[in-house]
Amino acid sequence: MTSPRAKSAAYPPRAAPAVDPQVAERERVALGWLHTAHFLTSAPQLEHLPPVDLPEIAFVGRSNAGKSTAINTLTQQTRLAFASKTPGRTQHINLFGIGKQKVDDAVLADLPGYGYAAVPREAKLRWQRVMGNYLMTRESLRGVVLMCDPRHGLTELDEILLDVIRPRVEQGLKFLVLLTKSDKLTRNEAAKVLSITRLNAGGGEVKLFSALKKQGVGEAAELLWRWVHPDDAAAPTPVPPPAEDA
Repeated sequence: MTSPRAKSAAYPPRAAPAVDPQVAERERVALGWLHTAHFLTSAPQLEHLPPVDLPEIAFVGRSNAGKSTAINTLTQQTRLAFASKTPGRTQHINLFGIGKQKVDDAVLADLPGYGYAAVPREAKLRWQRVMGNYLMTRESLRGVVLMCDPRHGLTELDEILLDVIRPRVEQGLKFLVLLTKSDKLTRNEAAKVLSITRLNAGGGEVKLFSALKKQGVGEAAELLWRWVHPDDAAAPTPVPPPAEDA
């Protein structure tokens, strides 16, 4: 009797890339810093926002792009950023302070999602003006994080936002596109959309991000840390020498 055909051997899993201990430590520090985020204030209009003398990082994006989820994931909190049950209905600018030992050294600004069809046209236009004025005139603004669903790519409204901030980016404003929900892409799809978005990002950085798979979370956190602490981030984290045996 012939023996049953042996099952073909499975390909061995691809080895995970080695993690640089210094990079891992910087990401750990950055995530610990972001975890201190706490609510400061909310404003329905730009003129109601208090001036701040700390670096401010704004999070923007179309409704349903995963902005609130990304903020909550980066800060390791479940309800810091509020996602309305009706996308596009949350129409306030929310500020969150971050800083260790209860001393804030930066501010996160959560701007309303834009472009949702259910929002009345007048409200859309009003918030486009508010966001435009904020992005062009907010003196404390240090960087902008744009959330983008990679399955749809940069939309017309995203391109308008890029045009608004381009003069400030040329003057040194930091800019990052987070391709949220990247776990829904295949490896080839992710590589393609990453390449295309980098070409269209106008000088900004682009990173894949998945709240579900925790992809890119530490990397994005470390980048935001460097925006606020460029001097601290320039030097590598020292590795302590091994303890000597007694």
